[in-house]
Amino acid sequence: MDRVIPWLLAADPWVRYRTLLDLCGRGEGDPETIAARGEMLTHPRIQGLIGELAAWPGRVLNSHKSADHPIHKLTFLADLGLRKGDPGLDRVIDAILAHQSPQGPLEVMMHIPVHFGGTGKDQWSWALCDAPLLLYALARFGLEDVPAVLNAAAYLAGLIRENGWPCAGNLGKFRGPGRKEDPCPYANLVMLKTLAHLEGWREGREARIGIEAQLSFWRERRDRHPYLFYMGTDFCKLKTPLVWYDLLHVAEVATLYPSVRRDPRLLEMVDLIRAKADGQGRYTPESVWKAWGDWEFGQKKQPSAWLTLLVYRILARMQATAA
Repeated sequence: MDRVIPWLLAADPWVRYRTLLDLCGRGEGDPETIAARGEMLTHPRIQGLIGELAAWPGRVLNSHKSADHPIHKLTFLADLGLRKGDPGLDRVIDAILAHQSPQGPLEVMMHIPVHFGGTGKDQWSWALCDAPLLLYALARFGLEDVPAVLNAAAYLAGLIRENGWPCAGNLGKFRGPGRKEDPCPYANLVMLKTLAHLEGWREGREARIGIEAQLSFWRERRDRHPYLFYMGTDFCKLKTPLVWYDLLHVAEVATLYPSVRRDPRLLEMVDLIRAKADGQGRYTPESVWKAWGDWEFGQKKQPSAWLTLLVYRILARMQATAA
């Protein structure tokens, strides 16, 4: 890490900001941290994302795997550490909170064709592969105690089964491809990601069931593929931002839970990631989202500072537990 830190601190301001907080142990009040955050907030790339989100909900959500959909740009800003009160962000937050289903989950604009069991019309809806992401973003933005967030979290957490979270939502007859009694690996992942940032839920029964399900998917990956989620070659390629179901995303979420950091299944995943470093301890993307091709992590030829930061943050959590 000593060789990598100077390189990260010379990278884009969001990399520098997160490095100071997550790897160097600096606080939000540290002068260098304040400076990096200020540069991040005024950077054209960040302002561009906020500007796009000002038109929330933006385009209709047809596929949860669409990396250019506003919901993934929203969660990327949450990953960076933006928060309520930052320029332009409150407008986005208000637009999200304006659409809450009667059950509690926050909604996005979706279109499910009739032949897939939907209405065939654009409508405000929610599913367990999008509603948790809205909660995650709001919690990271500093709204974890807002009643709308608490109510939505309680409802979604309550959908847990003994084997994890299923495919669920208010989408009529629509559900993903698979047996309805199976848990959905992606829904399980984003629920765990959300609960890890909500006080009172991190150590609860729901999180314990969810994390066990997530690690079991890895242990049984050769024989079990619920909802057609495979954990093969493509799954193991390093890729960011954290949009879909892959090795880095699963390790990022699982290591948020200290209780499983010594679990052999998680150790195996982290060792696989660790081994992908180059001779200088840096990490190069092995797969990319074309929608993010103009970012430094949107290419496969050179090491990425943002990707390297994410890996070292995972390793730092594991090291802290081992110590």
